[in-house]
This record gives sequence, structure tokens and C-alpha cells, in this order.
Amino acid sequence: MRARWTLVLGFSLALLVGVGAWVGVSALGADDSRSPSPADGDFAITASYGLTPDGALDPAPDERAQRVWDEFIRVATPEFVRTNVTGYRVGDDGTSDTLAYVVSDDDDPTRWVFAANLAFADDPRLLLTTLVHEYAHLLSLGVDDVDRDAETCDTEWSGAGCLSADADLQVFADRFWAVYDDAPARDNVDADVAAEFYAAHEADFVSDYAATNASEDFAETFATFVLEPEIVGDSVLADKIASFAALPEYAEARERIRADFALGA
Repeated sequence: MRARWTLVLGFSLALLVGVGAWVGVSALGADDSRSPSPADGDFAITASYGLTPDGALDPAPDERAQRVWDEFIRVATPEFVRTNVTGYRVGDDGTSDTLAYVVSDDDDPTRWVFAANLAFADDPRLLLTTLVHEYAHLLSLGVDDVDRDAETCDTEWSGAGCLSADADLQVFADRFWAVYDDAPARDNVDADVAAEFYAAHEADFVSDYAATNASEDFAETFATFVLEPEIVGDSVLADKIASFAALPEYAEARERIRADFALGA
């Protein structure tokens, strides 16, 4: 999934991220979790790794792939990753518009595989922003948030199942997306559709990619909440950001990440 994110609240950069479940990207092959798939998302996978019981990668990756994984662990915490992530994939494609994505594991759809495009791994700020975005997807699509047996639903469809009515992402969608008559479809991934919607409601979003669907808006806004100083005011965007401060899991994640990466008060 593609995204071009210009964060207007303190810094500007191109952010290219996604959640594979929204577009049906396949998870690890059943034959060998360490064998690279020819292509996933928008960049070719060159290596795949499984997790050992103690959280190490198998087989051992090279230095750059390990460094990105270590940063992902810092963002998401070792305990969260051991509980929720089963694999790691990497590619190295500077022509791709995708920096990273998460996709549900075929063998265990309650858990996830994280994939990173190493071509963009040497920009620390871009990498951190990407990892926080992907962490938001994982936080919002937990075991208790999704009915994976549902075939249709009245709530948001996550790609991995139907969101529970009280899931944080569903509450976000009800509050901030149900008010629009011209919102894209809940499973939209069309960048042109997002751009048109964004143009009509630019002040409500941190980026045009946030206007893709409620899940991407959730992840983009959370990344802003984490990486930027506290933002207050009387606007839809300020209310979106403030909504994360009212959720203990997300508010605690912000404080932890900002402290660990020395992002200031």
C-alpha cells in the first residue's frame, strides 16, 4: 500500500507505509517461513525470518536488516512483538513507494508479519515515523478488536476481519469518518480517491494518505501524536490527536517512545 505523507505540524518528509491486510497481501508461505516470497506489497522480498521462542530472528539477518528490526523492537517493545508478531521480511527497492507494511500470518491470523524496505532505512527520522505508523496498525487490530470469522459486518472491515463495536479503530471511525457524506469506501486503497477526499477536507487530516481510509488515518494521526509536541486547538485534527491522549495504551506508548528516542518533552 502506498502513501506519500507530508507532516505539516513540525517537519516535512515523504512517508511510504501500509497495512497489507487491507489489500489482501499474502502472509508467510506455509512451506518455509524463512524462504523469501517473490514479491509482497510494492517491493520484492529478498529475505524472510522467523522468530525463535526467545524473540531472536532465524536465520540471523545482515547488519542493516537487524538494525531495522532492533528499531522496530524499540518502538513496539520486545514483549509486544513476541506476543503479536511471527515473522519479519525485508526487501531493498529504492524505486518502490512502500517503506513497510504489516500483514496477518496465514497460519495464525491473530498474529502478524512485519515487512520493511531497507532502501529507505538510513534516514533515522523517516524510519522512526514509519515504524510508529506500523505499530499503530498492530495496536488497533488486536485479538480483542477483530472478529476474524465474520464475512460481512456493519462496522469497519479491517481486512483481517470485522472490527468490534468498541474497538479503538471503530470508535475513531464512528467519531471522525461517519460525519462525511463523501468519504471513500471503508476499504479504499485508491490514491486518487484519497487525494480528492483530502482536497475537500484538507484541514481535517495530517496528510493526503490519511484520507485513504479510517485505518490509515488512525495510524497517520497516531504517528503525529507520538512524534510531535502536544497539539491543542479547536479543530477536527486537534480533536483526533487529542483522542489518543484519552486512551491509556496509546498515551503510554507516546511517552515511552518519546523518552526512548529522546524526542523531548
